[in-house]
Amino acid sequence: MVCKIKKEYILEYPVIIVVALLASLLTFYSGFGLGTLLMPVFAIFFPVDVAIALTGLVHFANNIFKVVLTAKHIQWHTAFLFGLPAMLAATVGARLLDYFNRLDSVFTWYLFEKQCIITPVNLLIAILLMIFVFLEMWPGFKNIEIKTKEIVIGGLISGFFGGLSGHQGALRSAFLVKTNLSKESFIATGVIIACMIDVSRLFEGLYRDEYSGLVTAATFAAFAGAFAGSRLLKKVTLKHVQHIVSVALLLLAICLGAGLI
Repeated sequence: MVCKIKKEYILEYPVIIVVALLASLLTFYSGFGLGTLLMPVFAIFFPVDVAIALTGLVHFANNIFKVVLTAKHIQWHTAFLFGLPAMLAATVGARLLDYFNRLDSVFTWYLFEKQCIITPVNLLIAILLMIFVFLEMWPGFKNIEIKTKEIVIGGLISGFFGGLSGHQGALRSAFLVKTNLSKESFIATGVIIACMIDVSRLFEGLYRDEYSGLVTAATFAAFAGAFAGSRLLKKVTLKHVQHIVSVALLLLAICLGAGLI
């Protein structure tokens, strides 16, 4: 990858780097994944389809780093049984995203002198973001009974939403947690499946070379955040941090759906 820094993105770099670092750090405490936290911020500066693609690249690179650290614990049978259907479904989700992105705006309104354009793709992603925030916050979601034999269905569902909006972690975990994997295998297998989904999305042509410098900067910032989080504090969920992050994500989703960003 050749790093390119375009002048029109100079102002975005400091914000994206700081957010990537903090988002990676917050994954240790908030319960949310890196993609869920990073994508809405990318969407402030770029079109939604570009924001999802850029997030996918950072997410993929970050997970490759994790695979190197956890490879010996991967349960390959489960990974392929879940991951291969997920890759197929992610391709479908990515193509559906492209379809929504090509639809005309549905409504335009004005806030003072600012023109706010509501597009189908922004509205779709905003709704999905709200849904997944509520799922992450709902304690009962993790207790839903899912049979182990339904793991292929889980792969299809998780992969589809991974390709469509980048949200795959909550659904993937809900199915994998029923497979009776050890803690180490659960983490390692989930990471390799996430990489498989991200790879299938990259083959859909979502990558654009003009953003390579930004992606590289955000990726290294995410590495730094993950390293700091693993060293400074234990990997626990802090409820007040989770609530603050949830409110922030919901506000961003509302702004995105309303055409404010």
